[in-house]
Amino acid sequence: MGNILPILAEPQSFSATERLLFLALAAAPVYGFCRRLWPIVSKILHSKKDPGFHLFPIGRRVRDFVWEVMFQAKVIRERPLAGFAHALVFWAFCAFALVTLNHCATIFGLGFLNPLGRVGRFYFDFAAVFAVACAAAICGLFVRRFVVQPKWLGPVSWESGLIALLIFALMATYLAAFFVPEASAAARALWWAHTITLLAFLPVIPHTKHLHLLLSPFTIFLSRGGFAEIPPLADDEDFGLVAGKDLTQLVSLQAYSCVECGRCMEHCPANNTGKLLNPKEIVLGLRGYLNEYGPASEEPLLGKYSAQEAVFECTTCGACEFQCPVGIEHVPIIVGLRRGAVNTGAWEDDQGAKLFLALERGSNSLGMSAAERDKFVEKNALPIFDGTQEYCLWLGCMGAYDPRGREIVVALVKVMRHLGASFGVLRKEKCTGDPVRRLGNDLLFQQLAESGLDALAQNRVKKIITICPHCVRTIQEDWKAYGTPPEVEHHSEFLARYTGQLPPAQDKEKIVFHDPCYLGRYRGVYEEPRRVAALAGELVEAPRSHERSFCCGAGGGLVFLGEEKGQRVSHVRAEELAATGASVVGTACPFCNTMFQDAFASKGEGAPELMDIAQLAARGLPE
Repeated sequence: MGNILPILAEPQSFSATERLLFLALAAAPVYGFCRRLWPIVSKILHSKKDPGFHLFPIGRRVRDFVWEVMFQAKVIRERPLAGFAHALVFWAFCAFALVTLNHCATIFGLGFLNPLGRVGRFYFDFAAVFAVACAAAICGLFVRRFVVQPKWLGPVSWESGLIALLIFALMATYLAAFFVPEASAAARALWWAHTITLLAFLPVIPHTKHLHLLLSPFTIFLSRGGFAEIPPLADDEDFGLVAGKDLTQLVSLQAYSCVECGRCMEHCPANNTGKLLNPKEIVLGLRGYLNEYGPASEEPLLGKYSAQEAVFECTTCGACEFQCPVGIEHVPIIVGLRRGAVNTGAWEDDQGAKLFLALERGSNSLGMSAAERDKFVEKNALPIFDGTQEYCLWLGCMGAYDPRGREIVVALVKVMRHLGASFGVLRKEKCTGDPVRRLGNDLLFQQLAESGLDALAQNRVKKIITICPHCVRTIQEDWKAYGTPPEVEHHSEFLARYTGQLPPAQDKEKIVFHDPCYLGRYRGVYEEPRRVAALAGELVEAPRSHERSFCCGAGGGLVFLGEEKGQRVSHVRAEELAATGASVVGTACPFCNTMFQDAFASKGEGAPELMDIAQLAARGLPE
């Protein structure tokens, strides 16, 4: 590519005056960079230690780092065009790391990349390829930000324009030097132009959202490891995220890592239906709090920067966390803020209080008498688990008390009997505590978890099957803080293993399957329920499906709280499912089922039929 770049390598030499000038010019940007970065690092380090955090095993962390940081896989996967442009910029920065070090060393005669050598020539040409790609990508991103202006990115700021200009200038001055003589005045001018641009770029990084360039690799590497994993409380004096003193190092690190890309709010069901909640603003609110009060403050976290109302509008669907390209774990943060409000008595909600009271005094979140479950078990001749059967059929609150949930259980029992699977239900069963866990009532959840673990141990349960993905998640992950739960699987996983032994339905219909959040994003189960649903007809997909599925609105305890603002999440999703033209909407969660039942009721006779996959699997069985 013409002459090797002289501005980043010798042979040209620099005078003592130029070296002093370089040092003088570099002093202010380096000071500005450190002066802003160190207080941020200090706030993170002085935040509370994360209870339950373990660095090892480190292999998974390395894999995640390589996949998400070095390969930029998540950035590209969720927004392919814009994501690839961002990846090109990132890869160019990586390629320019050596070039920049060599550039700064050159003025002191210490350049280590020889432009006349084979390695040096290859590397400068290699970096030039990325420079071209980066310049093109940054132009595309500039157009997207200032011309297209996606609403998720928020108001246009001068910072974005300045950063784009500086990055483009860095690439342009690097490439321009390929086309000028090595020892010419033009080459020297380009060297200084590149240097000044580089020094101007340095202090901008920690003062803007581009701080993520430095922090997000640490955020991804130091993640809690599990999706939407709620951390344990440190001790009896830990009530959750109440004030600045309760912010942990991971939460503070994530607050400063936010790139403000808006992917979380783009996919947030609450934000998309006119609610106050904006996951991005929750994280930025913590950043604002830390900047003003610091990590040792007694000032409440909910108030000036984040509203309590917004925190309790979250369905804990996990779409925000799944989409985030810099490793921010929104759900644990929001649940932590809920914990702080509930455990200190700051949250006052009539429906929430009713739910807590029902579970304190009774056995289920619907507030019904346990005798109703006994009648259901007796009416359908459900065998009692005695330790000899392979499966303990966990009914859950919806399966035991809700009419639609009972229909799903009956259908599943019919299929299991057809397959010859041995199963039984517990004589007595309490709620797993899922809604109170997500709402932040730790004391009540602990009581329910310990009661459930005791019941399973006393009945010698080794394997659980249930129709509720919320029960699966709570038993498998959340109960682990209080004991070792038995193996648990969702009925979609069980049914999928035996689709070859189940006769298909005679009348084939057009079916659209709705991915439940706690089965899909939380458990990674997508194809199993589709294989089961395919027994009853032809599958079509909703515009938002699989990992991008739109929530039904029930999670996070909201099915018991109701929606006071904006559109109902369930109605928005129901409209999308009905618009596919399917005659049947397939579900795999009793909460989704009951939410859509209400939504489709308003459509009258034109609404599609609503069926769980267990009911679809049972369609082909003889009466």
